[in-house]
Amino acid sequence: MKMETEAINWTNKEVLDLLHKDKMSNFIIDICRSQDIDGQCLLCFVDRDFYEYPFDQLKLGERKRFILLVKKLQRQNRVAMCELGLCDESQLGNPSTNINFLGTNLSHLSYNLHNKLPSDFSYERNNECVPTFSPDAKASKLKPEVWKAALALGYVFLVTWVTAVVMVIVHDKVPDMKKYPPLPDLFLDNVPHIPWAFDMCEITGSLLMAIWLGVLLFHKHRFILLRRFLALAGTVFLLRCFTMLITSLSVPGSHLKCEPRSYPPADDLTVWGRRLRQAYDIWSGAGMSVRGVRTCGDYMFSGHTVALTLLNFFITE
Repeated sequence: MKMETEAINWTNKEVLDLLHKDKMSNFIIDICRSQDIDGQCLLCFVDRDFYEYPFDQLKLGERKRFILLVKKLQRQNRVAMCELGLCDESQLGNPSTNINFLGTNLSHLSYNLHNKLPSDFSYERNNECVPTFSPDAKASKLKPEVWKAALALGYVFLVTWVTAVVMVIVHDKVPDMKKYPPLPDLFLDNVPHIPWAFDMCEITGSLLMAIWLGVLLFHKHRFILLRRFLALAGTVFLLRCFTMLITSLSVPGSHLKCEPRSYPPADDLTVWGRRLRQAYDIWSGAGMSVRGVRTCGDYMFSGHTVALTLLNFFITE
């Protein structure tokens, strides 16, 4: 039987004859009979077909033998496959472009062999193309798209400025501590105040930021990671702004000197000018107390916790 000239024209009966000849299981033969599989269907098989209904019920040995049979048939009928539009005739001499008779590593069912480079394949003496797969094969071709990272950076700058303005507004409307004392806390009420703990928190955050910058510096996909970090950080801090505006909480502890600022009589424009200057001081100091920033809004809705959590997850995950 000459596969090169006849496979494309095989009927279902001739396919069943081939399966009998190669001693395929009766289960496979019954499936091909009931599903009316002819020669063209066999040439159209791709990796996922072996794992979907009705072939998903095959035993491992049955599936492997059937895969080898189909791959062999496809390899011997490249011209016929091009006639069916399954490959580019101009690339017929290069087997690396034919997705149907390659990709026998079926653990990556959705992998697109059309996107593989010649360097991704190893060639044997008979010029057959054997794909060499790795989990990072597809990821290695991700484009950095620096413009997206720049866009995310602009988004973060905008959100941090909005956050600084909101923190000034929240500071000016903090509830009176005499009327609204700090909420009871089972843990903090029984632990003595540690003056240097807040500074230690910021030092830890600075250390995590240095580690994260090191990860970005040496990572292959630094711009992708950077834009994801900036996008998530900006969105979380933007949501924090809404929370601070719509929620009014008492100060977290009696040790904090947290009360509304008193402005001398002035028009609204002058008051907002002062608020914007205060917001700039917060923004330029990155909201850190070690840089001289003290705001009630940051005490009540901890931006430090947000930053520490984000940095920790991006470093570890």
